[in-house]
Amino acid sequence: MAKRVVPDISSLKALVGTELGISDWIEITQQRIDLFADATDDHQWIHVDLDRAKRESPFGTTIAHGHLTASLAPHLLSQIIEVKGARMLVNPGIEKMRFRSPVPSGSRLRMRATLKALRELPGGAQRATLRMHFEVEGEKRPVAFGDALLVYYP
Repeated sequence: MAKRVVPDISSLKALVGTELGISDWIEITQQRIDLFADATDDHQWIHVDLDRAKRESPFGTTIAHGHLTASLAPHLLSQIIEVKGARMLVNPGIEKMRFRSPVPSGSRLRMRATLKALRELPGGAQRATLRMHFEVEGEKRPVAFGDALLVYYP
């Protein structure tokens, strides 16, 4: 799906309640999982020990950290929407983030985004609430979802 290009910050108002788009698929490799484990010092065996995961995990393989999935949101969102005239974008948080299903090593992940709400801030900035649905290829329901708060500054 092509990236949605919004001509300016004020044009976001017309998109409230609209699905903005879907990102490309990204492969969740074991290398990506290992690098995330190194960056966060979270080396729990279900993420980094393939032999043990094959033997002991109900998933049969290693799985991505939930926070790795969430951390891919900025990259995936950049494939979905671009707001022209925004000189800066700040993420003050994610609300109601839920990790419903594992993301197995070797799977492909994408994100679907919907603009749920928009609030005007002083100076012409807009605070957007975007519902993010993370999907694993071949799965019927999202593996994770949450509401990203993004502030677009003119």
